[in-house]
Order: sequence, then structure tokens, then C-alpha cells
Amino acid sequence: MTAIMRRELSAYFASPIGYIFLAVFYIFGGFYFTMTCLLSNSSDLSFTFNSMFTIVLILVPLLTMRLFSEDKKHKTDQALLTAPVSLLALVLGKFLAAVLVYLLSLAATIVYAMVIAVYAPPGWAHVMGNFIALLLMGMAFISIGLFVSSLTENQLIAAVGSFAIALTLIIIDSVAPTITVPWLRQVFMSIAFFSRYSAFTVGKLELSGVVFFLSICAVFLFLTVRVLDKRRWS
Repeated sequence: MTAIMRRELSAYFASPIGYIFLAVFYIFGGFYFTMTCLLSNSSDLSFTFNSMFTIVLILVPLLTMRLFSEDKKHKTDQALLTAPVSLLALVLGKFLAAVLVYLLSLAATIVYAMVIAVYAPPGWAHVMGNFIALLLMGMAFISIGLFVSSLTENQLIAAVGSFAIALTLIIIDSVAPTITVPWLRQVFMSIAFFSRYSAFTVGKLELSGVVFFLSICAVFLFLTVRVLDKRRWS
């Protein structure tokens, strides 16, 4: 697993994708931080973190689109599938590599809080709640993107597909209240992303929310393993 993770980390920064992802994340995050905090003389990071939600939704599919699609396109996937490493270790290695690059992008939010702390207390519980929320949501999106990437050799399709699934899980919050069938409405509410994400952003660390996002990761990582297992024996 460690070897796979190192290989994927090297691949991110051996090509422009890792640098582009971090640069775009930092540019947009810095822009929103400057506009909502520095130029407004405000220590409230809420608007900055709210903008991060949209940035993560758009950029994470670009981070995950190549994870399996590239190997499949260049016919190197068979070498990986027949390597002396379990499929779970293979999937986890790629997943953790993407999470580490994602963490590098999130580090900017701590820098924003430290800048604000020079002038006024930023509310560290609020900052850490938002950081954990972005981390957990990003991990869930990465697992979704990893799964979609395992289904196709086209990186554009992988990016669009993972974005569509992530967006659907987010807008469920708006759709669920309109459903008149009680049990179906409850099902939709149980898989809604935004309401669980929002609880963290106000500084509330809810175990149910942590379990929910980690469960999403586990489900999609398991599905990815099953896709690869089917391909190994086909």
C-alpha cells in the first residue's frame, strides 16, 4: 500500500495535475479570504469556508479522474492487478495519495486563521470544525471519484461522473422535504450530505456525522475493489 501511495504521489507532481490543483485551490481560496476578511476588516471566516465548499466540489473530481482511468487507458492496469499486492491495498494506496494532496490544499485554511489571529481571535472551534468538515467531505468525494475512475478509461467522463454523483448527494437536502412518502423522505434525509456538513461548520463535532462520511468512504472503496476484482478475472 505504501509503495502504491508513493507512486501516486510522484505521479501527481511528475505531471501538472498536482500543481494545477493546488494552485487553483490556493488562488480561489485566497481570493475569497481577501474579499471577505481582509478587505472587509472582518475576523469571520464563515464566508471563506462556505466558498471552500464549492471549490472542493468542483476541484476534487479533477484530482481523482486519473487514478484508475490513466492506468486503464495506457494498459498498465493489468500490471497493477497482477502485482503481489491485494486489491484493497491498491485502492487504499491511491485513495491516501489523493487525500494527502487534498490535505496540502486544506492547509491554506489554517494559514488564513493564523493571519486573522494576528488581529483578533478567529474562533478556533469554528475553524477546526470547518477544517474537519472539509476534510471528511473531501475524503468522501475522493472515494466517489476513485470508484468512477475505475469504471472508465476516459478521464473527462470520470471527472464529470464523480462531480454528478457528489452534486446529487448535496442537493438531496433540498429535494428530501418535497417527498410526500415518509419512508422515502427518511431515506433521502439519511444520505444527505449538506445537513451533516453544516453541523461541523458551527463548531459541533458530531460522531454521527464522522461515521456517516467515513461510511461513504468505506462503501465506495469497497465498490472500487469489487470493480477491480471483476476486471482481474474477466
